[in-house]
Amino acid sequence: MKLALAVSLAFAIPAFSADAHLTAKERADLIQYLQDSHKEFLDLVTGLSDEQWRWKPSPERWSVGECAEHIVLSEEMLFGAAQQALSSPSDPDWEKKTAGKTEILLSVMAQRKGKATSPQEITPSGKMARAEIMSRFEKDRARTLKFVEDTQLPLKEHIAPHPFPIFNPLNAYQWVLYIPLHNMRHDKQIAEVKATPGFPTN
Repeated sequence: MKLALAVSLAFAIPAFSADAHLTAKERADLIQYLQDSHKEFLDLVTGLSDEQWRWKPSPERWSVGECAEHIVLSEEMLFGAAQQALSSPSDPDWEKKTAGKTEILLSVMAQRKGKATSPQEITPSGKMARAEIMSRFEKDRARTLKFVEDTQLPLKEHIAPHPFPIFNPLNAYQWVLYIPLHNMRHDKQIAEVKATPGFPTN
């Protein structure tokens, strides 16, 4: 009788559901990632000559300028994906569908693990002026940072598809987290270009 009562009570208690809002730590960490990746990028590209900006280690590899253009195009796309997720109805299965994705992003992106082919829409053309790249980077990063600082939306319960199966789908928080981690990933690529033998000295 006691066992039956315990079982009935267990089924009567609703399952715990995680809060879809940012925790204080998640917000603080995300702000720090955005600030750190911003500074890291500027430290890497500030003071480069036009020759250094355009130099390519080989024909198929990106220059510093092309990496920078890709970072800008990607931030715009990733922030747009977060907004796309937020414009969709909340998904009651968001916890299950996005479980473990934050940990994957943190372990793979900034460390530059794995290879990926850039989607056409964010593949650098090499034709965007340096001044435009830097202006758009600053404007986009300020917008992303303000959003993270101010938002009170339940970001995690809104999801949007990702073209890579390992990430598909991501919630709006994960899409925004993607921005600085992706930035850091390509900061490493810029550092590699600068460390390649033959990189112009001035």
